[in-house]
Amino acid sequence: WNQTNVILPRTSTKWNARSTAPPYGPGSPGPRSMFPHCRPPLRCLGKLTLDPFHLSDILESFILLSLCLDLSRKLPHRLSWTTGSIMSVNIEKILAASPATQRGQPTQLSTDKKGERIAYAAGKSIFLRSIDNPSVSKQYTGHTAQTSVARFSPSGFYVASGDVSGSVRVWDAVEAENTKGEYHIISGRINDIGWDGDSQRIIAVGDGKERFGHCITADSGNSVGEISGHSKVVNSVAVRQQRPLRAATVSDDSSLCFLHGAPFKFNSKHASIHRGFVFGTAFSPDGSQLVTVGADKRIQLYDGKTGEPTKQIGEGEHTGSIFAVSWAEDGTKFVTASADQTVRVWDVESGKATQTWKFGDGVSIGDQQVGVIWPHGRSDGLIISLNLDGDLIYLNEGSDKPSRIVQGHNKNITALGTSSDGNGKTLWTGSFDGRVCQWDVESGVGSVVDGQAHSNQVTQFSAEAGQTFSVGWDDTLRKVDESANTFVGDSVKLSAQPKGVAATNGKLYVATTEGVDVYEKNKLVAENRLGYAPLAVGAFGSTVAVGSGNSVKIYTADGSGKLSEAKSLEKSTSQISCLSFSKDGQYLAVGNQIGKIVAYKSGDWEVATDRWSAHTARVTCISWNDAATHAVSGALDTNVYVWSLAKPGSRVKALNAHKDGVNGVAWVGDGSKVASVGVDAAIKVWAVSGLQ
Repeated sequence: WNQTNVILPRTSTKWNARSTAPPYGPGSPGPRSMFPHCRPPLRCLGKLTLDPFHLSDILESFILLSLCLDLSRKLPHRLSWTTGSIMSVNIEKILAASPATQRGQPTQLSTDKKGERIAYAAGKSIFLRSIDNPSVSKQYTGHTAQTSVARFSPSGFYVASGDVSGSVRVWDAVEAENTKGEYHIISGRINDIGWDGDSQRIIAVGDGKERFGHCITADSGNSVGEISGHSKVVNSVAVRQQRPLRAATVSDDSSLCFLHGAPFKFNSKHASIHRGFVFGTAFSPDGSQLVTVGADKRIQLYDGKTGEPTKQIGEGEHTGSIFAVSWAEDGTKFVTASADQTVRVWDVESGKATQTWKFGDGVSIGDQQVGVIWPHGRSDGLIISLNLDGDLIYLNEGSDKPSRIVQGHNKNITALGTSSDGNGKTLWTGSFDGRVCQWDVESGVGSVVDGQAHSNQVTQFSAEAGQTFSVGWDDTLRKVDESANTFVGDSVKLSAQPKGVAATNGKLYVATTEGVDVYEKNKLVAENRLGYAPLAVGAFGSTVAVGSGNSVKIYTADGSGKLSEAKSLEKSTSQISCLSFSKDGQYLAVGNQIGKIVAYKSGDWEVATDRWSAHTARVTCISWNDAATHAVSGALDTNVYVWSLAKPGSRVKALNAHKDGVNGVAWVGDGSKVASVGVDAAIKVWAVSGLQ
């Protein structure tokens, strides 16, 4: 009830009988906390218990409620309910990170039995991604260490994933949650995982100390065999899906070990066939044949039941290490991926390559093919290859060109920006390795910006007049033509490492560790040495805000870019971490190292609110909506908050939005959605409702 509405006669002392309320038990809430917005007739319900002595209390409460409802109908001009809409935020879309890759090492890919989803490791997460619509994905975040491999079970209901600590987790593949079991296999990195045909047993292999792998049951982790015979790290494992059960492991010691099961145990070893690291192995779908590939460019076939070598094919075809191999569903062909930047399809009977795809011009390290999968259950014969840059390349037999290339980030995304048109349809992201991507928010399609990119971490974006500007830890300022999606012009060498960039009125204000440099048309027009190392920068019109220690310095810029101090804002109790002007320049939001945000009114620089203080770690990013009524923030506490300026106490949060921290936020679409990026290298779009 509104506090100034109808005052009902006090017919019972129980209305305000908090002092005589019955005991509640340890930790139970009192009446006021249970019904904070209700006047006493409702609040008395908080102290009622379901016993005969309080039956009269219950009846009295319902009588009073009926009376109140009757009065509300008769006196609508005097009585009103507190109904306003409640803000909420819900995940709408996850634009998954690209698979993590490492030069000189294979990357394992897996698809479900229907050929609808692909699973892979990225950062500390596992992503399950739709093959036909890559913007649809699920993220599993149960691992606490860097993940290394994920494999669908043959049934398609579970996924087994491993990490660099030697742990394997088995979890539900439908919603990418509900961990079924966590098992410690070895004291090092898990390189590969294999399921048996019944989806009951798992063999996990990798780089251990006491052993290089182990075989367990998926539901309980009980031991059902041992992996032996190798003297170095095991790179891959394959399990025969038919009975009698067989398994094969390959290693850096140049050998193949063949195991019989279950329980699995060593049967035979071939150490003289390959003459280098053996990277991949796979059984044919019918279990009749086994293939191995390695750094010696050799492709070797074996009998799938006995493990005896049968023949070598493709000698001299690949000119680089072969990292991965995968069989077609009919078992007559398989595909290989190599460091020579090629993917080749092989006919088993003839031993000849039936098709070859070559990527990149000349020698291109990023185009080395480090993973490949031939999804079963599809009718289009699709092959998916992975290059060292993390791009998923869709190939079809009979076509010389890829049908699709899925691009993104596989390193920590450190910067997020929107296009200068302000319609919220396009995003720009930059990662720790210097890669910059453009994203269409509606379709979820990302593409790498062409041209010479940053060679190190991208720090911040700022856009104006059809151009997006970026600064990075390679100490350069670069410019992107938004319509052409390409870097244009020469990069500008900065005087020191940049802390941020702000574009306004045709000028660029770049904060470095030495001061604020001003650029116009890619030319330095002013160097402002402020006597301190700036921490963040924001600008609107001729007003420039610079973070300095626990304060924000407000400057006025003249036509030549010279800054004159006008005000110092001292409200922060910790070091400034980020600044953000609203789009109309009416407000300035200031975030600090301990998670507090203060919003100021431009002009008089009075505090608009200092109650945005729910973050528990450094605030890394703030963004205002177009109307400057709400702001969204992200922090190292992994959470995203949406704040209301009119009602500072009204906020909504997305907990654990990005594993290990949020690095960028922005309003997208029509202002009812928020995008965020973080350490997990994923872009997430959130639907925000209830904004007033």
